[in-house]
Amino acid sequence: MAGDSVYRVTEIIGTSKTSWEDAAKNAVETASETLRDLRVAEIVKLDMVIEDGEVAAYRARVNLSFKYEAKDR
Repeated sequence: MAGDSVYRVTEIIGTSKTSWEDAAKNAVETASETLRDLRVAEIVKLDMVIEDGEVAAYRARVNLSFKYEAKDR
């Protein structure tokens, strides 16, 4: 069936010293260096690292989906 596809969803965490947006962007851009055919990124959790009472880093937990490549049959 030519129209059928299979996708995998994996959870990754990106970090940034400046914002949650940059943290999510860093996660996706880094993952794209080794994964092909990325489809959807869903931010599932945002948090911060606190050091000495101040925000040291922003973290974005992202569910990232990518398509499996079909082998030639």
